[in-house]
Amino acid sequence: MKQRPIDVVVLTKNSERKLRESLASVYRNVPVNRLIVVDGGSTDGTLKIVEEFQRKHGNVVVLTDQGTRGSARMKGIRSVETEWFMFVDSDVVLCDGWFAKAEKFMQKDVGAVWGIELWAGMKHPKTLKLFLWITRKIFDIRGGTHDLLVRREAVEDITLPADLHVFEDAYIKEWIEKKGYKVVACYDPYCIHHRPENVWTLRGSIEIIADAFRFGSLRKIPEMILAYGFYTAYVVYRGLVQKIGA
Repeated sequence: MKQRPIDVVVLTKNSERKLRESLASVYRNVPVNRLIVVDGGSTDGTLKIVEEFQRKHGNVVVLTDQGTRGSARMKGIRSVETEWFMFVDSDVVLCDGWFAKAEKFMQKDVGAVWGIELWAGMKHPKTLKLFLWITRKIFDIRGGTHDLLVRREAVEDITLPADLHVFEDAYIKEWIEKKGYKVVACYDPYCIHHRPENVWTLRGSIEIIADAFRFGSLRKIPEMILAYGFYTAYVVYRGLVQKIGA
């Protein structure tokens, strides 16, 4: 069966670190109708990398939004033309056959399909198993847009708050569900998330938790403590292992 082309929305801002690898994985594993890049005012080589893909594929649209992630995602959503579209983060690499694996979940009652994220470099089987379980729980709490396939009809009337810089993914997930659609979370397809270096510090990890509590729902705090507490513990563990091996 011929795969249906979809628009792919990528938010960027000084994303050169992994952008080329990320976009290559998109074109390799997704039938791209148009690549819609919403840039937040990059000053590094991000837009030069985007130009490379425009020269190669000829279907790249570049938009500018220097507001929040909420306003950037809204601009991306408003620019989508296909029945389904996809959000892909600029620092993730899609697994082989991502779209082919997701297609079987694109049923009439489904509004979005999310592929679980794996952190690059995580290899210990027991740690990985626990990580996947925790990450799945986090998605239930707050959603995720690392690699999210979305039915356009499910969000065509959404209005993300312009000041929403964190938890815009939760807003999108809850909106889709309120519209009566299912949001399917998968272990396969998946993506590899190449998190920035500052995240691998205790301070960076604590800042992520602080943002989650600042912008999250109070009723979700007990679940968030369990989930983000595990992430912080892993960062500390990873740091200790690297010091011992040095």
